[in-house]
Amino acid sequence: MSVMVFYKSASEHGREVTEFLHDFERRTTRKLDEIDPDSRRGTDLCRLYEVFEYPTIVATSDDGQLRNKWRGSPLPTIDEVSYYV
Repeated sequence: MSVMVFYKSASEHGREVTEFLHDFERRTTRKLDEIDPDSRRGTDLCRLYEVFEYPTIVATSDDGQLRNKWRGSPLPTIDEVSYYV
């Protein structure tokens, strides 16, 4: 499975997401895929997974099927997200 975090680092939610990513890696020893929605790849993935709000966390199966999606704040718990990595 894969987990992607869609966010803009230079925004009002940037610090919250950065802290979440840091805590997630510290607790699980795993990194989440950070997606910049303004990049070419990010734009394509936003369209594919219908991401219109930031931050959004998307969990997918190995074949790209959507398993779960969390939108906006507050962010989900680390335990909720770690189930998908």
